[in-house]
Amino acid sequence: MNNTFLKLFKSRIYTAILLLGCVLVIGVFGYRFMSGYSWVDSLYMTVITITTVGFGEVQPLDEYSKVFTVFLILASVVIVGFAISVITEYILSKNNLEELKQKKMQKKIDQLNNHIIICGYGRNGTQAARKLLAYNKAFVVIEKDKELIDRFTDDDMHFIHGNANEDETLIQAGVNRASTLICALPNDADNLFVVLSARQLNKNLCIISRASQETSYKKLKLAGADNVILPDKIGGDHMASLVVVPDLIEFIDNLSIVGKSNINIEEIEVEKLYNVSTVKTIKDLDLRQKTGCNVIGFKDGEGDYVVNPEAETRLVPNSKIIVLGRPEQIQKLNTVYNID
Repeated sequence: MNNTFLKLFKSRIYTAILLLGCVLVIGVFGYRFMSGYSWVDSLYMTVITITTVGFGEVQPLDEYSKVFTVFLILASVVIVGFAISVITEYILSKNNLEELKQKKMQKKIDQLNNHIIICGYGRNGTQAARKLLAYNKAFVVIEKDKELIDRFTDDDMHFIHGNANEDETLIQAGVNRASTLICALPNDADNLFVVLSARQLNKNLCIISRASQETSYKKLKLAGADNVILPDKIGGDHMASLVVVPDLIEFIDNLSIVGKSNINIEEIEVEKLYNVSTVKTIKDLDLRQKTGCNVIGFKDGEGDYVVNPEAETRLVPNSKIIVLGRPEQIQKLNTVYNID
């Protein structure tokens, strides 16, 4: 079942309501002009006739009024029966449709591996989802506001209606198979609880959490968060930087990643560039000559960063390089080294 069926049910409901309205109007006018009732008495007689409650007439009916009443009863029984069946079918079908949607969504989620889980679809969660969509990353959103889910449901997005604080909800989102979890809940205490639960369920999970207060930073790190982001602090620093070094910040803003096919900067695992059984240097790769990209950063196997590394820097296993280039140069690098 899909939206076409829902539209069909709704049209049938409108038809049933229209027919009931027609019967009511015909009944009122019929009693008014055939039996000489007042408008109130006509409405009263029409309602008790349609609903078949069994109350007596306002005043005795003549033969013509009795015949009219018989036809009114027969017509109302058919129409009311039709209306009840349509409304009942619509309610049951809507419930069944919602259940089918949830089962279909869960089936897709169960097939995901190394995906990202976003807890909370507020301002930060929405921005994270947009960025992941632009970069073609698979993710699942956990949101407890059903109306919000219905408003943003899309074929490219996977939603779970539930509370991220509950282990069952995290398991339903595939936390044991996920690579990353983003806690974007508005309350720091909720984020702390989710971080604790997620770390317990998956020891290897990369956890990124939002924090409103600086005092929550250490607590979230101790709970197991790999990174803690303070949106307000970042926003304030960015605005101040636009005053101090505006041209530099504008240049950095232009390096933002807006999609997999339109990026200026990217990090790459060295294992994707060559066979690390024989360690090479940045100079040996010669990425500038082959692709036009420049290596502007290096992250060694211990997680330490080096800005503008030397050409003789050894690209050891489990390390990464950060390259800078125009979108077409980044695309050429991905093509040359067959990077997905």
